Amino acid sequence: MERAVFVYTTWPSAVEAEKAGRALVERRLAACVNILPGMVSVYRWKGKTERCEEAVMIVKTRASLVGEVEAAVKELHSYSVPAILVWPLQRVEKSYLRWLMSETAGKAAAGARKSGARKPAQNASARRGRRRA
Repeated sequence: MERAVFVYTTWPSAVEAEKAGRALVERRLAACVNILPGMVSVYRWKGKTERCEEAVMIVKTRASLVGEVEAAVKELHSYSVPAILVWPLQRVEKSYLRWLMSETAGKAAAGARKSGARKPAQNASARRGRRRA
């Protein structure tokens, strides 16, 4: 089976990250995105040390879609040089991996999702008492 990866990227706000994340999921480039607001970045830009508050987005996708995810992030991002880093994953639980692959497989996978398989978020909500993917 194809490998899953995380694409790590930062955004100027959680609102902008959520808008972009929704677009990635709706385009089936990501099965899920996690947005972590309130991060502080310190970096060099044009010869000066800068500081800003940002939001982290972790995109959960398949390795073969990394190029398309990168292009979409560049299209949707307000930064001229967005951070786009790909993390290969050493191990992914089998049912979660099947779900991730199904949700990023395109329209042909829509029928497979109607087969009654539970979403990973439903499994997680039973363990944690809340709905999160």
